[in-house]
Amino acid sequence: MGKALIIGCGGVASVAIHKCVQNSEVFEEICIASRTKSKCDALKAKLDGGKTKITTAQVDADNVDELIALIEEVKPDIVMNLALPYQDLTIMDACLATKVNYLDTANYEPEDTAKFEYKWQWEYRERFEKAGITALLGSGFDPGVTGVFSAHALKHHFDEIEYIDILDCNAGDHGYPFATNFNPEINIREVSANGRYWEKGEWIETKPMEIKRVYNFPEVGEKDMYLLYHEELESLAVNIPGIKRIRFFMTFGQSYLSHLKCLENVGMTSIEPIEFEGKQIIPLQFLKAVLPDPASLGPRTKGKTNIGCIFRGKKDGKEKTYYVYNVCNHEECYKEVGSQAVSYTTGVPAMIGAMMLMTGKWNKPGVYNIEEFDPDPFMEALNTWGLPWKEDFNPVLVDDESVKEKELELVR
Repeated sequence: MGKALIIGCGGVASVAIHKCVQNSEVFEEICIASRTKSKCDALKAKLDGGKTKITTAQVDADNVDELIALIEEVKPDIVMNLALPYQDLTIMDACLATKVNYLDTANYEPEDTAKFEYKWQWEYRERFEKAGITALLGSGFDPGVTGVFSAHALKHHFDEIEYIDILDCNAGDHGYPFATNFNPEINIREVSANGRYWEKGEWIETKPMEIKRVYNFPEVGEKDMYLLYHEELESLAVNIPGIKRIRFFMTFGQSYLSHLKCLENVGMTSIEPIEFEGKQIIPLQFLKAVLPDPASLGPRTKGKTNIGCIFRGKKDGKEKTYYVYNVCNHEECYKEVGSQAVSYTTGVPAMIGAMMLMTGKWNKPGVYNIEEFDPDPFMEALNTWGLPWKEDFNPVLVDDESVKEKELELVR
């Protein structure tokens, strides 16, 4: 079918690459490129021997000229950006210059400012459209599958969706007092920022971890979850008509929160440069260097994740609720691809999104968030490629009195 250039070789990229190799009818060739070529070579050695032809390359994803030269050499049908969100714009620039389709899993974030939003990437819409190429933004799980779930709910279950709650539960236990399940720098910047949610046409801001609920997740059990700002809220607030409120909740254990608070108190989560032994360093980047590598957590993580969306709205004039979610087992993911479930739930949708573009099932030039395409082929592919979804037509709502009562009992 075609060739993909995959930029990045971390945990998510490793999963996506494993899945591309499994899907050799679509991904006849892949090139794995990273700043550290030895990591690409090691993964190639592990996966070589199948139908997919694998090559590797070294590239600095911050350097547009290097990226253009590599794309011109490889001649891919799509560039899968599985590097850091700081590099989204340079890779998009290179794709524009070479007229090649683009995909990522997280929206652009300036390295020197703890702020992420879609405006920078949305500004590329007209240029991508004129170039006749597609940029698919946010093809991970959240963002990604959560957007596909929303498009699926609107297409098949609602005439109008009024409320969306996105619930992200990771009940995995890796045995460390403190570690992050994906890039520590990105993770800590995300969870230490103020929360935000969309309601009645405006953004409501909250303090970090200010809003808490205790929710009983299917196949996982009761977990503490906290309201955060997450990037898909921005695009869904625009792309789902009639939405009155949309929120995002993520679970955290007490050990994680206690350690994070201590690190914040001593300045280790700061992105402001400080001088240390005559050198300028970023405290958060130093912290990243001493924390366990998320890619190393796979063999020691046990338990499950549960990520999904609860919808409320109207169908045929009647009130309706609908919950669609995926449960993923850390140990099963490790057996299959050598990675824990957090990387798996992001890497699999990255491969599926690329497959949608390469097969032409999704085909319209411009810059689009994932919920702007037909959800049906993607939903079908989730079941095929390892992320089967489940439905509940009478879910307990986040603001149900029983949920609030559990929280009050813990406070008492």
